[in-house]
Amino acid sequence: MTESWKRAKHIGRMLLGRQPAGRHLTVYPDDVFLTSYPRSGNAWTRFLVGNLIYSEPVTFANVEDRLPEIYLHSNRELLRLSRPRVLKSHEYFDPRYRKIIYIVRDPRDVMVSMYHYSMKRGEVPDKYPIEEFVRLGLAGEFFEDWATWEEHVNSWRATRSTRSVFLFLRYEDMLADPERELEKVAEFMNIDPTPERLARAVKFSGADHMRNLEKQQSRQWKLTKKTRQDIPFVREARSGGWKDQLSEAAVESIEQAWGATMRQLGYHLASRSMEAMQQTTVI
Repeated sequence: MTESWKRAKHIGRMLLGRQPAGRHLTVYPDDVFLTSYPRSGNAWTRFLVGNLIYSEPVTFANVEDRLPEIYLHSNRELLRLSRPRVLKSHEYFDPRYRKIIYIVRDPRDVMVSMYHYSMKRGEVPDKYPIEEFVRLGLAGEFFEDWATWEEHVNSWRATRSTRSVFLFLRYEDMLADPERELEKVAEFMNIDPTPERLARAVKFSGADHMRNLEKQQSRQWKLTKKTRQDIPFVREARSGGWKDQLSEAAVESIEQAWGATMRQLGYHLASRSMEAMQQTTVI
């Protein structure tokens, strides 16, 4: 497909109101955005928040009706939703966003998850070298619409982290104690965080439960229906998986690029050169 044809198709969709909203979304002051860099736990957070809000459990078949992703729906569609809207976004800093729940994840695990998801989407072939994927990812050449992991995270931390309308969550803390972290979300959204309500939301958002739903509903969900069905969207749902899948050289390249931000966020640096640098800094 030529670039001129792509542009014509894009303009045609915009005129028909079918172009995904994305960064052209009409933003209301009472919108709540679930925001993260891709593959940082946003889907799981959507389930947690949705199951906190709604009495009927969230599934892949209904999540887009309740907490839609701004890249799967046109602005016209999203304007029809009742307010306040809860929307999924991967945008870097946007000054129009007034209330943000931001999820961050260890970038080494993000790289591994992005690698498998890109394969699921058919963007990289089987057996594509993960080291090459990491190299391109560090340069922002995958998911290029959202810059690099560090640029994305810091765009929000630098502009919103001290404000009461910004809730910062670490994926690893959510894994360790989901009810505690979800209680923060409930208070942020002015929802009564009763123990029963929190426990129910966590139950219906568990990784095993989501995997079972995916097996049944993958072709019903806009995000995955046209992707490879032999590669799951919900994978291990754990932290530290990078230790088994990334070479020492790949880990070192990530830590050299983003180590300062990783340390600020509480992520231990594992490569020998970075450990030595940390020790030198302490001395």
